[in-house]
Amino acid sequence: MKKYHNKYVDKKAVILCNGPSLLDVDFDLLDNVYTFGLNKINLLFDKKRFRPSSIVSVNPYVIAQNKEFFNSTDIPLFINSSSKKHISNKNTVFIHTSTEKFFSETPYISLYQGYTVTFVAMQLAYYFGFSEVALVGCDHNFVTKGQANKTVVSGDSDPNHFDKNYFAGGVKWQLPDLFQSEVSYQMAKDVFEENGRKIFNCTKNGKLEIFERKKLEDFINN
Repeated sequence: MKKYHNKYVDKKAVILCNGPSLLDVDFDLLDNVYTFGLNKINLLFDKKRFRPSSIVSVNPYVIAQNKEFFNSTDIPLFINSSSKKHISNKNTVFIHTSTEKFFSETPYISLYQGYTVTFVAMQLAYYFGFSEVALVGCDHNFVTKGQANKTVVSGDSDPNHFDKNYFAGGVKWQLPDLFQSEVSYQMAKDVFEENGRKIFNCTKNGKLEIFERKKLEDFINN
C-alpha cells in the first residue's frame, strides 16, 4: 500500500460506481485518467473495451461471488483482508477495515467501510494524492426496498445495478444503507475540502446531492 502514497498528487481520478447510469458514461473520456472500479465492475467488460486502473471490493458476499475473476485478473486489487481466504492473486493489496467511524488518511493501517465501497475508494484516492475525484454511476437509489443492511436473496434479475446479473439467481446480498452512506460521503467531502481537494458528482441524474455536480467531460478537460 505504501508505494501508492501521494503517487498521484495534483492528478484527477474517477470512481466508477455500479448503478444503472454507469452505462451512460462516455468511457472514451477515461482513457488517460486513473479509475477505481468497484466490486463486480468486470460485468461491464463484455459491453465496453474500458478497463479500470484498479478494483476495490470489501463486501464478503461480493468477494466470494466474484473470486474467480479476482483470482484471474491482472488489474490491481484492493480487497478486504477478512476475505483473504478467497483470494490468491499476488496482484492484491489486502486492506484492514474497522468499525470505528472515521475517514482514514492511513489506509495502510486500517479504514472504515462507511456502508459503501465507494467510501473505501474515496479514502484510497485521498491517500494516493488525487486532488480531484469524480463519481460516475452513483445513482444512490435502489428499486429494491427493505431494511437497511439486511441480507436478502436475489431474484432472477437485478434492477439496481448496471448489469441485470449483478445480484441475480438466488445469491445473497445486503440491502443498502443510504443514510449511513451519506454520513460517510459527508466525512469524505469535509476531509477533501479541508485539505484543498474536491469530490464531484459526475453521475447523470441520480439522487446523491452531497457533492457538487459536474459534467464528466468538464471534469476531465478543465
